[in-house]
Parts: sequence; C-alpha cells; structure tokens
Amino acid sequence: MIRLSHTRKAFAISVALIMMGLVGQATAATTTAQPAPSAAPSGAASAPAPSTPATPATPAPKPSKERTESVPIVKPKGKTGPAGSLLTTGSKGVALTFDDGPDPDLTPKLLKLLAKEKVKATFCLVGTEARRHPDMVRAIAKGGHSFCNHSWNHDLKLGKRSHHAIRADLERTNAAIRAAVPDAKIRYMRAPGGNFTPALVKISAEMGMHSIYWKVDPRDWDQKETESDNSHRDKIIRSVKRNTHPGAIVLSHDYAQPATIEAYRELIPWLRKRFQLVALT
Repeated sequence: MIRLSHTRKAFAISVALIMMGLVGQATAATTTAQPAPSAAPSGAASAPAPSTPATPATPAPKPSKERTESVPIVKPKGKTGPAGSLLTTGSKGVALTFDDGPDPDLTPKLLKLLAKEKVKATFCLVGTEARRHPDMVRAIAKGGHSFCNHSWNHDLKLGKRSHHAIRADLERTNAAIRAAVPDAKIRYMRAPGGNFTPALVKISAEMGMHSIYWKVDPRDWDQKETESDNSHRDKIIRSVKRNTHPGAIVLSHDYAQPATIEAYRELIPWLRKRFQLVALT
C-alpha cells in the first residue's frame, strides 16, 4: 500500500509539473509575440509606413519673365493718357503705330513702304490675327519693327475684367506672337479702343510692358458709308499733318484699312522731312 501510494503521488506531481510548463510557455508566447506585418511582394523593398500620406515634391515653377520683369511707367507731367498710359515718346521722335493686324493683304504693303522709306514703326497686334498669320509676324520682326500687345481678340471691356482674366488675355497674346518669333521683345501694350484702366496698366507693367495711348488719331478706322476712299485718304492725311508735333505717338490701322496705306504713301515722305520717325523700343 505504501509503495502504491508513493507511486500515485509521484505520478500526480509529474502531471502537475507538465501542466505548469505548458501554461508558462503559453503565457510567454502571449506576452512577447508581436503581430507580423503584411508580407511585402516578392522582390519589393520594405520600408516603414509614414505617419502621414507622402506627397511627391513638385518643384515650384520658374516665374514667368513677363510676370517678374516690371518696367516703371514714365509719367511726364501733363503728358499722360488714361490711367497713366503714355501719350508721347518721351523724346522729339515721332512714333508711327499700327493697330489690329497683322492683315495678310495690307500689312505686306505697309512693310514694303516702310522698308522703301527706311522707317521703323510699332505694330500693335491682336492675338487671334497673330496666330492666323505667323508669317506676317515674322515679316514685321524681320523689318526691325517693334511689337505691341493689343489683346487677344480686341475685347473693348478687357480693362474691366478680373485681374486673372486680364493677365491671361495678355499672356495668350504674347504667346501667339512668340510662337512665330520666339525671341520677340514685347515692351508695349495698347488697350482695345484706348480703354485703359488702372488694373490693365498695372498688370501690363508687371509683365514688362508700357501702356501706350496716342497723341494723334486721324480716325482712319471711321470711314462713313457716303465717304469715298479718296476722300477718306485725304482726311487721314490732313489730320496727321495738322496734329503731329515732336514726341507724338500717331495711331493708325493696317487691318482692313486700304485708305490708310494709301495715305501713308504721301505721309511718310512728308513726316520724314520734318521729324525723326522712331519705333518704340
């Protein structure tokens, strides 16, 4: 009996020790094991996930040359136009300016006349026309003439639009000119209809462009239905001769104005004898 009792007792102790060992292993596994991360695809490099979503670094766009090169607007006392635009050249030179082109029929005739007389002029181009006739834009540049921004589509209310809309319009026009002449220098802007506003002048200056008005306007664009081409041409000639003085900026149009081209056949020799004709630069 004693031997049996000792045997049972030893067996009971062995069972107890085995159970205690199993419980200990389970506890250790519970307290030390960590959840395994999701397995990365085979061959992929593993990296700790960032605490916040990563945003790819995008380099800041380089500032547009037009946005950063600011040209101060010269405002001689008593010689400024609407919103501080320029009325005169600032010298004794007289500047001939031609708006609304290029015109595929008339601009070549005007360029030929200017070349013959060795005169440089300033062409205020409409963006849509510059886009349609890049060959004419290149011809203007080849002749050594100056460029002026005259808006994208001659929007008479451009100056009253938002700053964003004004800038976009002017940038689009400059882009059309530079699509034909990549290195074109566009230092001037003329508001359609002369409708300058402080916002339009300010934004143009921020883009590196002076705003130019005019001192002489022969109204070559205003031909009455009852007025013959010859009468209209003579009216243009009289107006320019009567009103041009040293420093004047003369406004005319090379778009859809054949009488203007004919008028300047007489006007350019007359003007050259009396004034220094200059391109705005």
